[in-house]
Amino acid sequence: MKDTPNQVQDIETLIKLQEAETEIVRLKGILEKFEKEKNKLCSKLKQFGMALEENKNNFVKASEICCDLEKEIKMIDDRIVKSNEKLKMVKTNKEYQLFLREVDDNKKRKDALETELIERLDEKEKIEGLVQESQKGFSLLEAQIESEQKDIEKKTVEDREMLDEYLESQAKIGKTLDPSLMNRFNKISKMNQGLAVVNVKNEVCMGCFMNIPPQLYIEVQRGKSLISCPQCSRILYYIKN
Repeated sequence: MKDTPNQVQDIETLIKLQEAETEIVRLKGILEKFEKEKNKLCSKLKQFGMALEENKNNFVKASEICCDLEKEIKMIDDRIVKSNEKLKMVKTNKEYQLFLREVDDNKKRKDALETELIERLDEKEKIEGLVQESQKGFSLLEAQIESEQKDIEKKTVEDREMLDEYLESQAKIGKTLDPSLMNRFNKISKMNQGLAVVNVKNEVCMGCFMNIPPQLYIEVQRGKSLISCPQCSRILYYIKN
């Protein structure tokens, strides 16, 4: 790469830009981790809420079944009453036996329905207990998660403020660089998880930890031109001991 009068200054500016970039990547990582924790808490509450809704729906269904059984029992009771009234008015033995069998069938059906109703009422009571327990657990979990999320928000306030400062600083530094060099930095940074500018030590790139050619190492030490690592493409600089 050809030398230019501003390249020494560019190297210093790129180092400052990299310092800001490194902090930005670090802070974004921290904030992303906290955001995942918040999402995990929300997911946990959502799952608990879905279980609560399922219990509520089961309770509604159980209540409807009990209601339907009670209605049917009431209808059969009415039929038995009517059949008994008809028994008093029959004139033949055949009619008497017919209505008597009708009463008997309805009583058997009623007995079966009442037995089922008792079982359904027990089931309904159990589901109601589950709903109450789930509702209580959901309320406790909701309060706990709300508290934990507030703690997370408090922890991230300072990090968010620092991130904004570094982003602002990065933007200011970037304006002092030639647009083509800034684009080069951004491209390398994107390729290497935010690390575009690194120092070299003992002929080793501290970005990819691969050896660079001796002559290239000498040029980096001189600091008169922008040198890229042949392996990872990061821009190299040398720190004098």
